[in-house]
Order: sequence, then C-alpha cells, then structure tokens
Amino acid sequence: MSAGTNWSDLAPRVISGIVMLVAGAAVVWIGGWVFNLVLWCLAGLMLWEAARMFGANSAKAALLGALGGGILAICSLVPGIAVLPLLAAVAISGAGQVTRDKSLYWGFAIWILLACFAMINLREQAGFIWVLWLICVVIISDIAGYFAGKSLGGPKFWPRISPKKTWSGTIAGWIGAGLIGLIFMVPLNAGISLIWISILVGFAGQMGDIAESAVKRRAGVKDSSNLIPGHGGMLDRFDGMLGASMLVMLLWLSRLLPGLT
Repeated sequence: MSAGTNWSDLAPRVISGIVMLVAGAAVVWIGGWVFNLVLWCLAGLMLWEAARMFGANSAKAALLGALGGGILAICSLVPGIAVLPLLAAVAISGAGQVTRDKSLYWGFAIWILLACFAMINLREQAGFIWVLWLICVVIISDIAGYFAGKSLGGPKFWPRISPKKTWSGTIAGWIGAGLIGLIFMVPLNAGISLIWISILVGFAGQMGDIAESAVKRRAGVKDSSNLIPGHGGMLDRFDGMLGASMLVMLLWLSRLLPGLT
C-alpha cells in the first residue's frame, strides 16, 4: 500500500456500493412493475442530468426527463420493432432543447434509454439471477478497481479522459468480474464461458464510466448533478451499469449469453 495514498473516500464508496447492491437486489427480486418503475424514474433523472449538462434550463431539463421516463414506460406496451423509433424520438427532441453539442447529447440520451430498456427486458425475460449477476459484476469490478488503483497506482489507463484510472485498477476490475462469473456459473447453468463473458461485461462497465467522464469533461462539470450529496448524481453512480447492460443486451440479442441460448 502506498504511504501517501488518500483513502478519504473509502467509507462512502464502500457504503454506497453495499447500499446499491442490497437495494438493487431487493428491487430486482421484487421485479414486475416495481422494478420497471425504478428504471423509468432512473432514466428520467439521468436524462434530466444530461440535459442540464448540455445547457438546457431547469424547466426544459425536467420536461425531457419526464418525457424520457414516460416513453420508456410506453415501450413496455408496444411491439419490439417500435421501441427504437420511440426512444430515438425522445433523444432527438432533447437535442433540440439543449444549447450545445446537440449530436453528442443525442448519442448520450439514446444510450441511457437503451441501457435502461435492456435492464427491464433482461429482468422480464431472463429473470432475477441474470440481473443480479450483472449488478454484481459492475459493483465488484468497481470496488476491486478502486482498491487496486489506490493501493498499487502505476500507469494511467486513459489519462486525458479519466486521469484517476490506472491499469492496475482496470485489471483488478477484470479479475473481480471474472470471480463473479465463477460464482454464478452454476446458478445460471452457464459453464466456464461465463467467466470470460463477465470480464467483458466488467470492461464494458469501466468504459461506461470513462464515457460519462468524457461527457462531463466536455461539459466542464465535476459531477452530473448533486442529487446524491457528497456522491454526485445518478449518472455518476450508474454510468458503469449503463455500459455493462448495453453489452449484455447485444450478447443476448446475438444469442451469445451462455445458459440463455
């Protein structure tokens, strides 16, 4: 352990991770409209944060958040082929309300909506254990990366975008994700390939974190909002989950998730 390492954020980070895991597991276990409602609200809050970062005023940002959450709810009632146009329309309408980087906002907004939609469908069609696996991969990867990065330091992973992330932390995150894959192999009837899938999903979560960092750097803000005092906003807490759930959706649609094919 480095002598000068600053661990001042250790307690809040670990506590928030445990709270997210317990609360997330409870909501995922309940499933149904409770799980869907939580995802609709999270999507709306993240869209509100995104709109604010890209220059929309408070009223417009709130409207865009409400619209996004509402359309995501409607998507559960329409055929699958109609979902993408609906979500794209929300992102396009939002791009018309922000004052800068409209194309970047559009991409960011559609990413948020698709990732939340993927989580809802994974719970409905794959079940509780698969969503619990996804949550554990993201949280354990983040915690392992935090400890290794703080303790070992070393070369930066992508210093221009995320100057605090190190290669040691990144690799530790992969190891943590792989261990989660090992633990869930039997419950998911997925075989040893779940280890490698989990590492890929953990890396996707790390890239989601880096993507959000890049957006914040572009917008000139430290946190996406102050909704969570001392911890930033919803995007700051769920950026990794957005990246990971997008990859899981693609693997699922490609029939590459072991145990679900």
